[in-house]
Amino acid sequence: MDFKVSLHPQQLEVFQDPARFKVVSAGRRWGKTRLAIYKMLVYGLQIKSEANVYYIAPTFEQAKRLVWDPLRRIAGLAEHGGLIEWYHENTATCRLVNQRKIFVCGSDNPDALRGDAMGYAVLDEYASMKPFIWKEIVRPALMDAQGGALFIGTPKGKNHFYELFKRAQVAPGWRAWQFKSKDNPFLVSSELDAIKEDYHESSAIERRELEASFEAYEGGLFRESWLKYELEPEEGDWYMACDLAGFEKSLSDRGRSGAKLDETVIVSVKVHEGGWWVGNIDSGRWDVRETATRILMEVRAKRPKCVGIENGALKNAVMPYLEEQMRTYGIFPRVEAVTHGKTNKAERIQWALQGRFEKGRVSLCKADWNTKFIEQFLDFPNPQAHDDLVDALAYIDQVAVPVFAEEIETHDYEPLDMIAGY
Repeated sequence: MDFKVSLHPQQLEVFQDPARFKVVSAGRRWGKTRLAIYKMLVYGLQIKSEANVYYIAPTFEQAKRLVWDPLRRIAGLAEHGGLIEWYHENTATCRLVNQRKIFVCGSDNPDALRGDAMGYAVLDEYASMKPFIWKEIVRPALMDAQGGALFIGTPKGKNHFYELFKRAQVAPGWRAWQFKSKDNPFLVSSELDAIKEDYHESSAIERRELEASFEAYEGGLFRESWLKYELEPEEGDWYMACDLAGFEKSLSDRGRSGAKLDETVIVSVKVHEGGWWVGNIDSGRWDVRETATRILMEVRAKRPKCVGIENGALKNAVMPYLEEQMRTYGIFPRVEAVTHGKTNKAERIQWALQGRFEKGRVSLCKADWNTKFIEQFLDFPNPQAHDDLVDALAYIDQVAVPVFAEEIETHDYEPLDMIAGY
């Protein structure tokens, strides 16, 4: 039977990839559902076992609305040369010409998914499903036929979909893709521009919905409206803080879960009368010698009053190399140990940064590191998200000397206690 697959280049890339399990994070109108339909039809025609194909969305009503009509339109009826021999409207079930069935289902009725062997499964808008749908129901059902699965959706922050996306980047038999809405060549660019204009009050929504970014969906401590960008102030003193993470150069050194390792971060901040100006954030996975070199090169460029390095074994490991670099270049900055103190990390970061950002006393330099910092800033304190850059910036509070205006207006001030003076 001659059946033509009609997909745009990015859809075709996913379609043809041999990975058994595929995870696609894509912006709105990229074409996730069309990709899923072609994948289900082709797999359904090729399957050799008695297993069937399942399309699963968060609810049955949503599943039927998204895929049922376009599935029948693309496949066509067998009596007209198409692929569908029989279908049932109420249950959204169809039988292909090779007797394999495609079931359109909702994860809101998990018991209806149990019992049947699955040859292939599509989980659409997986971020809105309960994780057990995959782990306890779908994955075991794929065993008999050794079937595959396609996860598609638009992110809703760093939840179980994000964890699955990270796993798919490194696990054998898995692969992950991330596409923007504009990657669909059939979308009208002027329409995308109009949507972006509607999102002008929150670029975070734009990044989630159109760029498939796994940014915080809701509930973070920090707000995007608190971020501001300014040119470097003329007056002020530089301070640096270093948050060290193990000394490996390769990003391939990941845990079995696929989680990305923490990064070493070097932050440079100019402290002035208006607050903090974040001039540079350098981050990455480096060996101990490169870490020391990067710290001293930043010291040479900024000439900070103080360099804070997180206290502990990693500081002890890097200091001999840093002291060697100091002697080589003849630069001897004041180095102080910074600590978590008696509070947990989240509380320390909140205490150091929340008030400053909310009151507009922190501004950023426009630079390449902004994107990574903003993502971590808006995600905080999500335990599934990284916070290395935000953590390092918070350490500036322990080393920086505050700068105050020379003259303070006090003519409206009256002491509460004339003897004590306050």
